[in-house]
Amino acid sequence: MEKAEPAPATTVAVIDIGSNSGRVVVYRRQAGGHLQLVAGSRASLRLVRDVDEEHRLSEATLGRAWEALQDFRAIAAGAGAERVVAVATAAARDAENGAALIGRIRDRLGIEVRILSGEEEARFGFLGAVRGLPVEHGLVFDLGGGSLQVSHFRRRRIMRSVSLPLGSLRVSDAFLRSDPPRPGEVRRLREHVRGALEEADVGPLEGGERLVGTGGTVRNLAKIDRRARGGYPVTRLHGYVIARRRVKEIAALLAGRREKKREAVPGLSDERGDSIVGGSLVVQTLAEAVEAPEIVVSGQGVREGLAASLVGDELPAPAAVREASLASLVSRFAGWSPEPARRRRAVAASLYAGLEPGGDPEVGDALDQGAMVLDLGRSIDFFDRHEHVAGIVLGTDLLGFSHRGIALLSAVVRSAGGNDVRARSYAPLVSADDGARVRRAGVILALADDIEERCPPGTAITPECQVERAEVTVTVPQLGGWRERKIGPRFERAFGRRLAVRSG
Repeated sequence: MEKAEPAPATTVAVIDIGSNSGRVVVYRRQAGGHLQLVAGSRASLRLVRDVDEEHRLSEATLGRAWEALQDFRAIAAGAGAERVVAVATAAARDAENGAALIGRIRDRLGIEVRILSGEEEARFGFLGAVRGLPVEHGLVFDLGGGSLQVSHFRRRRIMRSVSLPLGSLRVSDAFLRSDPPRPGEVRRLREHVRGALEEADVGPLEGGERLVGTGGTVRNLAKIDRRARGGYPVTRLHGYVIARRRVKEIAALLAGRREKKREAVPGLSDERGDSIVGGSLVVQTLAEAVEAPEIVVSGQGVREGLAASLVGDELPAPAAVREASLASLVSRFAGWSPEPARRRRAVAASLYAGLEPGGDPEVGDALDQGAMVLDLGRSIDFFDRHEHVAGIVLGTDLLGFSHRGIALLSAVVRSAGGNDVRARSYAPLVSADDGARVRRAGVILALADDIEERCPPGTAITPECQVERAEVTVTVPQLGGWRERKIGPRFERAFGRRLAVRSG
């Protein structure tokens, strides 16, 4: 009789000893494979600087790493991690005494650290970066302090990967000796990157492909760009889209400043002043080489890929990722109940099909998702629940969504509460052209909510719509009662027809 495989750990800590920094993250695995972040920390290590200068890690650097790892172990234990997975990347691969560091960690801390090959680092980076984004085909790059991984993927499956010694700290130290860098230094760095990409046969994107970026450098570029825009509605970076021209402009801005003044640029994280110029030039050159008009930024990477790989290397479809992410969100609120949400979704879908035949699929998805999460607000304030939910959606960690999808979901929920949703509040993700569609979806969500709460629990609700020139009649056999409500005038303004709701 074969021995059964042990069940995967529910709470997993991942320690990443990177070339520029070290991190620990602790995830709780939930239904649908969703990884909920429960704890994390970061420490600056600068390992690759030692490796490039002396080919080995100095005692001072080892001391910094040791102190950080002790702290990481404490965080993992404090979060109740049932399993600890630790890896090291480019600097440990290249250092003459990298194996000795790994042995010391094992002997003194009891943590087994695996030095990832470039190919493994690329694979885990792909799994983490692409899993939570609604992209099917393209290139994903993971830019760390010591190396750059580039992977080609089709149908959310990795096809080919390459690892290059083009990390942000590594190229900055090698080429940018002046402060600020001289034009010739910038030119030589970019020529070096272009040559390495050409030699690795990293060519232009094909039709339908997108460029996805992960790592601290591209996330910092996104933060700088988002701060410069002002009033951008979605607070998280995961899924943010930055134009190639903006990468070029930001790289030029950063390269034109001395390091001390560079660190004052809004959005730039602490301790990146010495590596951000080299890293931004790598990103700019890569985007130009593959002819990508924009970069989709992933807030996830190797660590999330490692955690996800513990239960398999297959990436679920974006729709499944969105559903699992929404399920994770609603599970955190006591006021949410699955049955009303399920019934409300069914009613909203039926009404949308009858009232908006051939309607915008994005708005239809936002309506369905809004019907699922609407009751989150009951845990905070019943009367202002729509506003609360709209805000939660914009600020929480939803995976599998584009930023436009998140903005539409928030706008539809807010509109369902009878609030005036102005496109400029969600610009540039929602335009004035979306306004009428959002208002109609908001009315449908409000009507579905009113109908669901007036039907006996435990019964399936089967509304039917009859659309005539001047009136829409919604017949609901299960409806316990109905009176004229504010939804009537709202419906007429949105659809240009009177609303009549009838029980069966």
